[in-house]
Amino acid sequence: MRCAECGHRWPFRRLPLFALTGPSAGGKSTVGPKLAQRLAGEAVVLEQDVLWTGALRDDVPGNPAFRGAWLRMAAMLHQNGRPVVLCGTVAPQELEPLPERVFFSDVHYLALVADNETLRRRLRARPAWREWDEARIEEMLEFNLWIRGQVESIDTTEAPLADVVTAVEKWVRARIRSDLGIGA
Repeated sequence: MRCAECGHRWPFRRLPLFALTGPSAGGKSTVGPKLAQRLAGEAVVLEQDVLWTGALRDDVPGNPAFRGAWLRMAAMLHQNGRPVVLCGTVAPQELEPLPERVFFSDVHYLALVADNETLRRRLRARPAWREWDEARIEEMLEFNLWIRGQVESIDTTEAPLADVVTAVEKWVRARIRSDLGIGA
């Protein structure tokens, strides 16, 4: 990068971004903290819902203000030399067209999915304040089926948590090695 005012130059790291996506109740928020423990020192694992607030909660298809804020934050974290794993429901079509996409060498997507009856049961079991009515559940079930055809996925229906965490960890590490030329 170059300062427009003084001309000073400094390197800008364009690392890969990892999007751990999938429907609500697919397992992202459960896997994320365990994945963070396993990848400590190699990657930064973040839960995207913590910024789902205020002005970032725009009522625009794809939520570009929310998505753009996360991409900017991840790009700044990358300047520390570690890639970011962003855990949250997102589709490639919501990130790829954003101007902030240029900050990353690549974006890798992995969806945690489950069969629809399992997701329905998990969503109905959530507390009332999370506002999972039947219409919203049906919308998420449609997303669950759709996302499987868009990105790589891991089915969490009957998989033990430790196995899912291990599979996601291997997926991230393989792409870090490949993208950054480590151990090649």
